[in-house]
Amino acid sequence: MLEHSKTWINFNYTCVATAYTMLAFALAYMPVEMATKGYIAMAVLFLSGSLVTLVKTLHDVRVGTEFTTKLEKARQEKILNEYVSQ
Repeated sequence: MLEHSKTWINFNYTCVATAYTMLAFALAYMPVEMATKGYIAMAVLFLSGSLVTLVKTLHDVRVGTEFTTKLEKARQEKILNEYVSQ
């Protein structure tokens, strides 16, 4: 599996922090009522949480599939080795 460098990880953290900072400034200076700003902020937070959950779930499914595939290959290899050795 591909290992990510510390630079890449830090770059991604910086991008996320920058995006949230820009959003905060946009909400602060948006010419709408405070209730509307709060509604938009809640929607962004829920969207962010949902995206994190989705990415984690997809990652878990992929890792699980890879593990199952490796397990099946090992089982088949064992069966073939037992058949050949008889």
